[in-house]
Amino acid sequence: MKPEIVLITGMSGSGKSVALRALEDTGYYCVDNLPPELLVAFVALEHEHHGNRLAIAMDVRSATSLPLVPEKLTELQTQGYTVHSLFLDATTETLVRRFSETRRRHPLFHGELNAGQRALVQVIELERELLAELREKAHVIDTSNIRASQLQSYVKNLISTTSNKLSLVFQSFAFKRGIPVDADFVFDVRMLPNPHYETELRDLTGLDPEVANFLAQQSDVALMMAHIESFLFHWLEAMTLNHRSYVTVAIGCTGGQHRSVYLVERLNEIFSNHWPTQRRHRELDGIGSFAP
Repeated sequence: MKPEIVLITGMSGSGKSVALRALEDTGYYCVDNLPPELLVAFVALEHEHHGNRLAIAMDVRSATSLPLVPEKLTELQTQGYTVHSLFLDATTETLVRRFSETRRRHPLFHGELNAGQRALVQVIELERELLAELREKAHVIDTSNIRASQLQSYVKNLISTTSNKLSLVFQSFAFKRGIPVDADFVFDVRMLPNPHYETELRDLTGLDPEVANFLAQQSDVALMMAHIESFLFHWLEAMTLNHRSYVTVAIGCTGGQHRSVYLVERLNEIFSNHWPTQRRHRELDGIGSFAP
């Protein structure tokens, strides 16, 4: 049996080491910073010694040979290996803050640590350019507003639900905290009736029956649900034919507490009958950070 391979790439400071530890906890044999030139030979060797679950991290430290990665992955797939690619990302502002807090040096930065924020922003944007092709071919996880424990759970859940079918991730979020950078589709539901203005519902969430009952009685909510459902059913089949493995659907409202949470729960119920699904509530899960 050919092993299952998880390739983790992404921005420096986005949490790749956290993701790798999560896979190690679930039984994967993990290696960090493998040079792309060695990928095919390494997989063949480790298949003999460490079984059928390998997780490999590659990043901009192998900048000169990164263009080889897509070709090497295609070669592995041709040989019968199952390959899952995850790309960890975060906003530039978040990455700057993480490097500033830890005083760690960015792998592309060769100046003095106190050279200033502008210099750090420049190397982060250069890194984005170098990794753009890998990002395009992977499932993206936005780590800007999540804790290390959340990221570990996300990675474990993603890999555990992997199948030959497209997998859906429904995520609620608050526009005031920014749009998730990993979203494939973003739906704005801020125009819907807001339970926040109902005194008895303000401190509840879309997970509570009282809020769910309130929103279920609103005709505009039902109409929005129908429109999103119709759109997704129409285009997800096409994305499956295009060999997409994951699609992230983000639903946003003002605070990420009521409307977006309710719609994510309902959409997850509907689409779980057709595809493997997950649901995340970014603001309810809690905001946190971790060191790069």
